[in-house]
Amino acid sequence: MIKVDNLKLPIGHTEDELYAKLEKELKLNKFSKDLNTSGYSCRIFKRSLDARRKPELFYVYSLLVTLDNGLEDRILKHVRDRNISSYKPVIYQSPGESGSKELTGHPVIVGAGPSGLFCAYELSRRGYAPIVIERGERVENRIETVKKFFLGGRLNTESNVQFGEGGAGTFSDGKLNTGVNDKMGRNRYVLDTLVRFGAPEEITYSARPHIGTDILALVVRNMREEIIRNGGQFLFDTRMTGFEKGDRGIENVCVVNDGNESAITSNCMVLAIGHSSRDTFKMLKDRNVDMEAKAFAVGLRIQHPQEMIDLSQYGRTGKGGPGPADYKLTNRTAGGRNVYSFCMCPGGYVVNASSEAGRLCVNGMSYSGRSSLNANSAIIVSVNKDDFKSDDVLAGMEFQRRLEERAYTLGGGAIPVQEYGDFKRGTLSGGGGSLTPQIKGNYKLADLRELLPDELNEAIIESIDKFGYTIEGFDRDDAILAGVESRTSSPVRILRNDNYEGSIEGLYPCGEGAGYAGGITSAAMDGIKVAEAIMKKYRPAEAGR
Repeated sequence: MIKVDNLKLPIGHTEDELYAKLEKELKLNKFSKDLNTSGYSCRIFKRSLDARRKPELFYVYSLLVTLDNGLEDRILKHVRDRNISSYKPVIYQSPGESGSKELTGHPVIVGAGPSGLFCAYELSRRGYAPIVIERGERVENRIETVKKFFLGGRLNTESNVQFGEGGAGTFSDGKLNTGVNDKMGRNRYVLDTLVRFGAPEEITYSARPHIGTDILALVVRNMREEIIRNGGQFLFDTRMTGFEKGDRGIENVCVVNDGNESAITSNCMVLAIGHSSRDTFKMLKDRNVDMEAKAFAVGLRIQHPQEMIDLSQYGRTGKGGPGPADYKLTNRTAGGRNVYSFCMCPGGYVVNASSEAGRLCVNGMSYSGRSSLNANSAIIVSVNKDDFKSDDVLAGMEFQRRLEERAYTLGGGAIPVQEYGDFKRGTLSGGGGSLTPQIKGNYKLADLRELLPDELNEAIIESIDKFGYTIEGFDRDDAILAGVESRTSSPVRILRNDNYEGSIEGLYPCGEGAGYAGGITSAAMDGIKVAEAIMKKYRPAEAGR
């Protein structure tokens, strides 16, 4: 296989133009006789956008070309170009032989977010028939529950934007990029698997892939159905309340469904609980499971017209071009705080992402078309135990809760919003700006200066003003702020050893909630790693009969 890098064409190019440029770079005209016989195949390895000459925009490609082996060697000898090289793909391989330890029952996976689903998928493919426990609803029902909540219905504290099949990422922009160093091919395997279950093939080569809430729901449902076909089982509306352990570790997983308590016999439990499972964190602390506090970030979500972002990033609107533009901004404040944009949603919505009664938080969400009027992003500030004023392992969680209680009070249960100019001046907004809020859920004008500590407010103001030098208009007075963005990552890390087990044998902390991932793809990859660890230790239940 030959890899051809740095092929640049205008964004409106045709497929024929791409192939013509590839053939020119490989000088295939010199091998036309051989090509007439064997031909060649090509697929996109990566595609990124070059906007340095905006408004002229270009796609930059890396392509993988397959020819007859002998012809590949001849071309590589003939063409001397640093952008053309031999390429051997890294193909993910799951562990070979299973371990020898006997499973009692089947592996129990707590949580059906990305890490739990991919862990269950891998185990089901190898005959382990996992049982997936999910406190929320299956994704089809969950979507309807969340829609009703956005329209003013009552919060379902068990099934909402945070809890339910698909995890918190289901109601987000569905970003799939990750900075994880991946030498085993797990990242590509995750993307290929998502495509297999309904995601567009573009996610496998886009430099900044995303799916969107609407398509993610389809993918999640299709994965569940495949896991069931492979012998797995899903228990929805079922919350894990604890576990029983013996001399050899986990023995039973305690659950409650519709008020009925029961126990599932298993010596293998995966904690893929997500970053908002606060009652579970409390239970784990009470059971003396080893955990540590982890730094995270909090802040506010800001909205701008999408056309303004497009003009800044592209020098033109995104219509008829590469789609809505995004951005990534960072600042180190004079006071030493790290402030940065987070979960930027082009053409998206701010959503009420609450999961606890009397507490309110927000997130950003986009559909696959990214077609709303506004762009939004969280502007968040790093916090640590010095801000919590406590060494308790759950101090960060309680800090989040206090902020969410203030947000709920400020908005009277609705999302509190304020225009940036008024936030900066400390005055209540009159709502006379030119922006139309793009929000899922009720919202209300409020003084957001009362929400965060003063030091964090000042860090946000300093940073938004600075970001205005990078993106013209970012600091405009009528940019719309909403709060509070508090669920950026887990406030704790559930400790595990090199074999991915926690402080109790048979307990496997996994994914973002356990503190080992930061997004859909990295969480899915961590789920695969945990599945590998389980397969290396245990043999499937069927093999022990």
